[in-house]
Amino acid sequence: MAVAVGKMVPDFEADSTAGRIRLSSFAQRRLVLFFYPKDNTPGCTLQGSHFRDHYPAFQAAGAEILGVSRDSLRSHEGFRARHEFPFHLISDPDEALCTAFAVMKIKNMYGKQVRGIERSTFLIGADRTLLREWRGLKVPGHVEQVLEFVQSL
Repeated sequence: MAVAVGKMVPDFEADSTAGRIRLSSFAQRRLVLFFYPKDNTPGCTLQGSHFRDHYPAFQAAGAEILGVSRDSLRSHEGFRARHEFPFHLISDPDEALCTAFAVMKIKNMYGKQVRGIERSTFLIGADRTLLREWRGLKVPGHVEQVLEFVQSL
């Protein structure tokens, strides 16, 4: 189940800070699905905070936001509460969603090669079609780019 722009994203079910959720339950809204490497790290905290700060504008544009990482639900609950994220976080410890969206990569970290999530964002339409993807992105300015695209639809 590899996703591709212009194709329908297969329905999925996942554990989140909102309980068990399904993609199909977002049928009336666009969904911004952002994958990030790890809770409570500087870049991921900044990224989540940018989505938090722009959340009302995403909602006004008819979009919901969900974050995804391999962290546990317990870690996600703390991360979400600590930074007052209004959106929920999906726990993907078995990498099912990470694999479906092909975000697992070999990265260089402090001179070592490690396997981890490549920071990526996907915009899924209300009909479950993948409208756009941003891969290998940098945090500064990214959330604003996604919001601008959502608002242009």
